[in-house]
Amino acid sequence: MVLTLGTSIVSAQQPANIREQHQVKKKETVFGISRAYGLTIEELINANPEMKQQGYELKKGAVLNIPYPKSVIEKQEAERAAKAKKVAEEAAKANDVRNREICLGVMLPLHDINGDGRRMMEYYRGVLMACDSLKKQGVSIDVHAWNTAEDSNIYKVLEDPAAAKCDLIIGPLYSKQMDALSDFVAKHDIRLVIPFSINAPQLTTNRNIFQVYQSQNEVSEATISHYLERFKDCHTVVIDCNDSTSKKGVFTFALRRQMESRGMECVVTNLKSSEEYFSNAFSRTKPNVVVLNTGRSQELGVAFSKINGLKANNPELDITMFGYSDWLLYTHRYLENYYKYNTYIPSVFYYNPLSPATQQFQQKYRQNFSSDMQNLLPRFAITGFDHAYFFLKGLHKYGKTFNGAEGMFGYPFIQTPLKFERYGNGGLRNKTLLFIHYKPDHLMETFKF
Repeated sequence: MVLTLGTSIVSAQQPANIREQHQVKKKETVFGISRAYGLTIEELINANPEMKQQGYELKKGAVLNIPYPKSVIEKQEAERAAKAKKVAEEAAKANDVRNREICLGVMLPLHDINGDGRRMMEYYRGVLMACDSLKKQGVSIDVHAWNTAEDSNIYKVLEDPAAAKCDLIIGPLYSKQMDALSDFVAKHDIRLVIPFSINAPQLTTNRNIFQVYQSQNEVSEATISHYLERFKDCHTVVIDCNDSTSKKGVFTFALRRQMESRGMECVVTNLKSSEEYFSNAFSRTKPNVVVLNTGRSQELGVAFSKINGLKANNPELDITMFGYSDWLLYTHRYLENYYKYNTYIPSVFYYNPLSPATQQFQQKYRQNFSSDMQNLLPRFAITGFDHAYFFLKGLHKYGKTFNGAEGMFGYPFIQTPLKFERYGNGGLRNKTLLFIHYKPDHLMETFKF
């Protein structure tokens, strides 16, 4: 029996997958209707569940749902998915910190009540100078600062809506504020930079934390490792300086143990030893490296006097001094001896007052704030500049994938180099170490490890 195609009816209430409705005419069949609308019989029946009932007959006047063909539905779904993806990508791009203003928060004791506040105010000024420098390069930065003094209620500070909008927070200075800040930055996916020495066990679990400070044990271990490599063919002389207050003996003891395990030469002498006994500690066939077990200026001066006398009587001796970051405080007093004895000083920072970058920074600081930086090592304003420049430039270039690894971008630090490594499954720790080398030709160089 051959049927003709009937009229179609459009309903305002029809489901989204139904394009129209069809009123069955005399002699029409399921096959004919399906074919007329470009459907399979299965598609037509699925759109009209009553047709699946036992004993169903197609009758004149029945109204059938006419669905979109499967190919059309798939195309529509693909188009909707593509549109949703494009909208999501555009939203993500608009929210990507690389394509918008970076929001920086500073949560430090910013006051003039005590030394903590004054040092952090200077540090904050350096942060502002870094922001100004980056803005001249086209990096837009919105800065928010909170005075989180030691007695501050950090939870109250974090209630400020501006805090949750930060991409990067620098702080805190006090360990007791870490629990709240760690939870806060994890919740809002904010990067947290801990700039100074505090107890932060949250580093082991919170991947958003960057810890700049390195413990003395970490620095000592790294120093010994690089010492053993650089001076592996030398003769080491450890001088006991009879300083009962010194903690440097921990370093020299660990160094001696490592040298002994490697079969490297090491002799211990004393600052009060006779000239003959002192002289016998030095090799005549190998370069000598002298290590004191104190970082104090007074003992260093006596050691230089004793070594000068030894050198006068034995000009053929090859002597290198290996010191501590404390020695950077005594540069004005012992600079000539540093040069004379090819001195190496390990440190996590280097303030070079003679470098053009340092001099330019100091001049600009004086212009901006009508004062000089405090006579401290490190210089806190330069530290703030280096930290802020490093992290803000990193966020601007790499977004929130920035992890502070070496080589991500070439930042010529003024005083404080930074290089981070992941700490297990937690945050990132700074692992940079410098050897500052005063050469006999009155030139200087720095080795960054």
